[in-house]
Amino acid sequence: MRLVVARCTVDYEGRLAAHLAEAVRLIMVKSDGCVAIHADGGAYKPLNWMNAPNTLLDEGERWVVSNPKGERLTIDLLEILADELHEFGPDPGLEKDGVEAHLQALLAEHPDTIAAGLTLVRREFPTDIGPVDLLCRDADGTAVAVEVKRRGEIDGVEQLTRYLDRLERDPLLRGIRGIFVAQIIKPQARVLAESRGIGWVEVDYDALRGIESDELRLF
Repeated sequence: MRLVVARCTVDYEGRLAAHLAEAVRLIMVKSDGCVAIHADGGAYKPLNWMNAPNTLLDEGERWVVSNPKGERLTIDLLEILADELHEFGPDPGLEKDGVEAHLQALLAEHPDTIAAGLTLVRREFPTDIGPVDLLCRDADGTAVAVEVKRRGEIDGVEQLTRYLDRLERDPLLRGIRGIFVAQIIKPQARVLAESRGIGWVEVDYDALRGIESDELRLF
């Protein structure tokens, strides 16, 4: 990862136009090409960003980041205060807590509790930005990516959106749709999911455990 602290201005051109006036900011260039611009505050969310795939043209005092959608991010570096490269190495990914991991396992065994006719293809299906929890097929044979959380919030929808973008590039999965699953899904997360064509389902963990218990008593 390249970390640059600089006094800069930023201009975005794409679906809309946006301008960040001169200020000191942190510019992150990740190994996958993602560029994110942060202020000293505002928690995790960047002021502006460009997801991969993209092209970064480094002209010294000006960076131009563009992508195949025709979007462009122009960063004018007025004063560079720090410029460092760091090698992170492979990331093992987020480890789920016991309830969330068990919930994922139960849904993998009973995918039809998410949607009728859903069948499991694989758990932890890999993408180049991490594994999606469940890859399934619906009754029509369409691929379905399922992201499972104990508590459904906006960041979970964002995560599933990134997975869907990657999976859509696979010709065998093209046309894939997503379902966001959690015990409780916040209203804001529901609205965001629906705006992106992603389904959402709230599931009862105790009821799923009951299914498991009934099955165990048969043997």
